[in-house]
Amino acid sequence: MTTYLEQILADALKRLGVDAESANIQIEKPRIPEHGDVATNLALTLAKTLKKSPRAIADDLVNALEYDDTKIRSVEIAGPGFINFRFANNWIFDQLSDVLKQGHDFGRSDTNSGKKMQVEFVSANPTGPLTVGHGRNAVLGDSIARLLEWTGAQVDREYYFNNAGRQMRVLGESVRARYMEILDREASFPEDGYQGEYIRDIARKLADEYGDELADKPETDPVFKQAAEDAIFDDIKNTLERMNITMDQFFNEHNLYEDGSIDRVVSQLREKGLAYDRDGAVWFKTTEFGKDKDTVLIKSTGEPTYRLPDIAYHISKLDRGYDICIDIFGADHIATYPDVISAAKALGYDTSRIDVQVYQFVTIVKEGKPFKMSTRKANFVTLDELMDEVGSDVTRFFFLMRTPGTHLEFDIAEAKEAGEKNPVFYLQYAHARIHSILRKAEETYETDTEPNLGLLTHSSESALLKEVFQFPDAVAAAAKHREPHRLINYLNEVAAHFHKFYHDCRIMGEEPELALARIALLKAAGITLANGLEILGIEAPERM
Repeated sequence: MTTYLEQILADALKRLGVDAESANIQIEKPRIPEHGDVATNLALTLAKTLKKSPRAIADDLVNALEYDDTKIRSVEIAGPGFINFRFANNWIFDQLSDVLKQGHDFGRSDTNSGKKMQVEFVSANPTGPLTVGHGRNAVLGDSIARLLEWTGAQVDREYYFNNAGRQMRVLGESVRARYMEILDREASFPEDGYQGEYIRDIARKLADEYGDELADKPETDPVFKQAAEDAIFDDIKNTLERMNITMDQFFNEHNLYEDGSIDRVVSQLREKGLAYDRDGAVWFKTTEFGKDKDTVLIKSTGEPTYRLPDIAYHISKLDRGYDICIDIFGADHIATYPDVISAAKALGYDTSRIDVQVYQFVTIVKEGKPFKMSTRKANFVTLDELMDEVGSDVTRFFFLMRTPGTHLEFDIAEAKEAGEKNPVFYLQYAHARIHSILRKAEETYETDTEPNLGLLTHSSESALLKEVFQFPDAVAAAAKHREPHRLINYLNEVAAHFHKFYHDCRIMGEEPELALARIALLKAAGITLANGLEILGIEAPERM
């Protein structure tokens, strides 16, 4: 319906000689139901351009509208120039039938059909278990991927990592030091080494497997680093699996060195006069792109800064033919990712295909106080510990329920609340309650009988009906804006309308014809909640 209304309004603008493409046509649900099923403020947004009063523009638009009266019952002008639409009842009932036929596919669309997309997320180096700091990234990336898939896109989930460099060297040295400690041998723990209990666990496994065979190995021997990397990656994959996340591919930064991508980037930037040598380092002329200072690409020690492999990696993504490459970055990347995009654009790539989504960080609140995290000092909260405490569904939901651009306080007490104060419980309970009613109804009524949907005339029935029909639009909007919390907000509305319907409209004990119509509506609401929760990666229980 939203697409249809946008089209008939665009056609009306053309009849009035107004450029429809530049007009910002928005269809929204009025805050007050009596104002109509949906409305547009188009006349108000055009007032300045057309130099007429919004009310006069609204009159012109309504007079120029041509619409199917089997879909639209009435069009009215309200207030300073809002145009309100009311749906035709038969169209509403037809939509309900379609929802029941579509079932698990209800909400899917072809908005992104034929598009190949990549979502790169998590991308934590294998130096320790995934922490709460990684959790929002992981859940946001996976949920965006799910939304895109529901709108028809082919999506690859990719995890980018670096298993070389100083971090990994210190990790290996940390494991060796703990291994020697277990053997009662002398070994100095590296400065700024990794002190978590997981380091001891890895060292203990080495001691169990090899005894003291590795004691004479030097600090730099790769056996310690490799053991740590393997163990930590196994742990990371298990944690992601607990969160209902499966990666399609893991991309090792080292490949960019092996295939010459890093050297090619530097060479090409030099050819364009955008890379130069100074003080033994290689610099990227970022002042050409509006920055106050140029940026080091390769240090005087010969070690590249992370911007250089990031540039090569993004070029690799674009070369692989993705229509859109989505990066899920924490707020600490705000100042750095523009350099990567500037370099790719300078090298001739269409950087409109790179879509960076930045999220703010998470604070775990425990006993009313923020709980600090550090993978080095080992006082961090792992994602597994969080899921042990509150469950994987609650963990996913809490990471998603706020707009990514706002700081998130993860309140353990609220997350553990087993009642309506817990927002994920509220949705799951609504779904379970619907199925409880349906089970009882199936014992009393012939639920396979074709219902007379025209009997659904109560205001609470109409409100729930119309909310359910918004689901495909809600999915498409959340996918377009890369904001899963929009879907949560929508599902909360569905649950609220269901509870109002349940309070106002009984089923058990009602006349069979009306009961069957209401059962059909309940099934549609249940389908909507189940499909929405699936997109969010959260279980839709039928019993609680």
